[in-house]
Amino acid sequence: MKRRAAVLGLLALGSAPIASIAQPIAGAARIGFLGSASAAGLASSLEALRSGLRDLGYIGNRDIVIEFRWAEGRYERLEKLATELVRLKVDVLVTYGTPGIRAAKRATTTIPIVMAASADAVATGLVASLARPDGNVTGLTIFGPEITAKRLELLKEAFPRARNVAVLFNPDTRGAGSRLMEIASKSFNVELQRIGVRGPGEFANAFSEMVTKRVDAVLITQEPMLNAYPKEIANLAARHRLPLIGFTDLADAGGLLGYGVNFPELYRRAAYYVDKLLRGAKPADLPVEQPSRFELVINLRTARAFGITIPPSIFLRADRVIE
Repeated sequence: MKRRAAVLGLLALGSAPIASIAQPIAGAARIGFLGSASAAGLASSLEALRSGLRDLGYIGNRDIVIEFRWAEGRYERLEKLATELVRLKVDVLVTYGTPGIRAAKRATTTIPIVMAASADAVATGLVASLARPDGNVTGLTIFGPEITAKRLELLKEAFPRARNVAVLFNPDTRGAGSRLMEIASKSFNVELQRIGVRGPGEFANAFSEMVTKRVDAVLITQEPMLNAYPKEIANLAARHRLPLIGFTDLADAGGLLGYGVNFPELYRRAAYYVDKLLRGAKPADLPVEQPSRFELVINLRTARAFGITIPPSIFLRADRVIE
């Protein structure tokens, strides 16, 4: 693998062991973590969160205890799981993705909530503004529509003959797909085939539907459940010989292109918010941050296997090339 450094404007990557923290001890701060997907799918991000906390002086099972609850892609469980964490009287609640953050907000108006990653937090109503989030929520946000537009642009540049593009999205995530249709129709001269999946058990049928609809390529939306299964999605795309673009982990797993933020870096930065809140800061006084740089990953092995020639213009912008 050939690597060129990519740096987020305000974040730094870290790593640490992901072993579970044992039972809480007196005086340890208690953090609730509400997960929309699974622990396995979020392993590297959890490592970064733990590393960030450790760098800020928190020692597991001495200074801090993390209570995890996982919905395993079943978003209808999120509110119940959030309520469980509230009943544990956690000091701070960490979560990610619009469904998880909304569930946390419904469960409590008093416990501070840290968004480790969210899509357009203002437009989705999670916070009032970036500078003054208001309420009990703060953290990190990315602008999903802009990232999706850039992915479509990169896909067209790398694979110009793509005219019929499948968009894999989760219908349980409000608004996922409708904005994509608008962006594509105005800017990229492609027809988008929206194909919804609510869990990994529906992936195989979704790709069969793509073949039936004779799509040229596949775009994956930015969504917690989909983010948790890069290998499964990339394997199906390879089996059906469909060029794939989505989050960066997809390119590492075998997709053609990956474009987006480095999620572990976001989670490492989330530790900063946890620390500030534990020290008495109010969520409304901590501005919501957004990454200023994004990573482009090219899987050259996949391009060669599909007979796709990646143009020099994309190579020059790539942060990583997998050979």
